[in-house]
Amino acid sequence: MKFDYLIVGFGLSGLMLCEILRKRGKSFVVISNKSQQASIVASGLYNPVVLKRFNKAWDAEKQLPLAISAYKDLELFLGIKIDYKLPIHRVFYSVEEQNNWVIASDKPSLKPFLISNIKTNINPNIYAPFGYGEVKNTGRIDTKLLLRSYVDFLKFNELILDESFDYDKLKISERITYKNIESKKIIFSEGFGLKQNPFFSYLPLEGTKGELIIINAPKLNSHAVIKSSVFVIPIGNHDYLVGSTYVRNDFNNNPTTNAKDELLEKLNNLILCPYKVVSQRAGIRPTVVDRRPLVGQHKSQENIYVLNGLGSRGVLIAPSVANALIDFSEDNVALPKEIDISRFS
Repeated sequence: MKFDYLIVGFGLSGLMLCEILRKRGKSFVVISNKSQQASIVASGLYNPVVLKRFNKAWDAEKQLPLAISAYKDLELFLGIKIDYKLPIHRVFYSVEEQNNWVIASDKPSLKPFLISNIKTNINPNIYAPFGYGEVKNTGRIDTKLLLRSYVDFLKFNELILDESFDYDKLKISERITYKNIESKKIIFSEGFGLKQNPFFSYLPLEGTKGELIIINAPKLNSHAVIKSSVFVIPIGNHDYLVGSTYVRNDFNNNPTTNAKDELLEKLNNLILCPYKVVSQRAGIRPTVVDRRPLVGQHKSQENIYVLNGLGSRGVLIAPSVANALIDFSEDNVALPKEIDISRFS
């Protein structure tokens, strides 16, 4: 079987690579063993603002419109609903936070995203004594449905192999050969699995375990994302995603009691109505020390590429960095320096 690209790994970044290649008329095949859970357990929130310090997220003004357009196209292509527009209500706990919000909302870089006036909380089931600030142009992508639906498309067209990648069977010359697959180029998009990759294991990829819970709270009646020490994200039928935790040095996908207890403690300081825990999820986020993705070409093998390290903002970042890699691979458009892996050579 001959293809233009072999893609190893299928999380959100792998999906975006597939979609960009599909739109460009390039052939591809995917190999994934589904060992990395980061995209499946992600909250799916796209948010252009760092709400802890009231700063604009990196390159958000460029990434956001591209992301929204990409997910709209995917909805049309797959015939599903995945993009839910939701404002974010950032709860305040002091007059100082209120003042910092007003100052931040006057910055040119944040004006498109922050509503300057402080809103009074009228929901009796939310503890917000100093009100909240509203972030606009935000929402949630149903990443679980998106990934499942795209895998169905790949399976129907026999474009995905459910197996672990065996690096020893990869042969590299002018073309890539792997078992009975031949391709012009290969892209590794393995999430935290990159640590085992002999071509890119030198890159400073770190793993941060994230866990979230789903609760059912019929009386909460929130149609916005509530942000305090946790996010509380409505997902329908009175269910809410609550997350997320950040733990280093725990590299398995198993949910933990400690994370659940941490989330519930923070949740109980925020909402004042009964709820029931429905489920819990865990996954390892691929993160980088400088908080920028790992994108680029192998330093000696010109037909080997990598896309990784999207961290906790993968929903927002994935479309733009995937486009950047394919632009580089196909048209020799230079990668932005802040994401090019050459910064670590």
